[in-house]
Amino acid sequence: MFDHVGIQVADVEASAAFYTNVCAPLGFAEAMRVPTPGGPVVGIAGRSGMPGFWVSPNERGDTREDHIAFAAGSRDEVDAVHAAAVAAGAEVLHEPQVWPEYHEGYYAVFLRDPDGHNVEAVTHR
Repeated sequence: MFDHVGIQVADVEASAAFYTNVCAPLGFAEAMRVPTPGGPVVGIAGRSGMPGFWVSPNERGDTREDHIAFAAGSRDEVDAVHAAAVAAGAEVLHEPQVWPEYHEGYYAVFLRDPDGHNVEAVTHR
C-alpha cells in the first residue's frame, strides 16, 4: 500500500541513529541524506536498498504519537530488535510476544522512539 512513510522528529541525527541501530536486524541502513534549510532529511532503507522510511526536522514544533509497524521476517528478528532496543536504552512498551487478539501468528515488540512514537517490529509467521 505504501511507497514510503515519513515522520517529523525533534533531532534527526538521534532518530536516524535510533532506527538504523535498533532496526538493523530488519536490514535498516541510512540510504540518503538531503540537506534542507531546517536540517537534513534522512532516508532509511530496508533490505531492498530503497529508502522507504524518512525522518525530517519537525519545524512546526508540535508533538504527537505516531504508530509505525515494521515487517520482520521471523520471530528471531523481532527478538533481535528488542535486544537492540534494550542495548540502546530505548523504552520497551511491550516485550516480544504473541498477540492472539490480532491473530494466531501475530508476534511483535513495541518500543518508544526518541520522539515518543510507538514503534513496532512484527511478523505474521
